[in-house]
Amino acid sequence: MVPRSEGGRDKTLVHRICHRKIHATFSEKELARDYATWEALRAHPEIAAFVDWVRKKPPEFYDGSARPNRRR
Repeated sequence: MVPRSEGGRDKTLVHRICHRKIHATFSEKELARDYATWEALRAHPEIAAFVDWVRKKPPEFYDGSARPNRRR
C-alpha cells in the first residue's frame, strides 16, 4: 500500500473516512517507508484507536467534519 507519489502501483479499496484518517495521520513518505502494509498501519496506536471507534459505526457512516491538519 505505497502511495502512487512514492512509486506505488497497486490499488486497494479503502473506505473514505479511513483513507482520510490515514492521510491525516501520516505523510506519503511515512506511509511508503513505515506503513506499507495493513498490519503496520493497524499496529500504530492512533490508527488502532480509530479502527476500534469506526468499527462500531454503520458501513455508510461518514464524518463530514473538517479535515484535521496533517503531521509533516
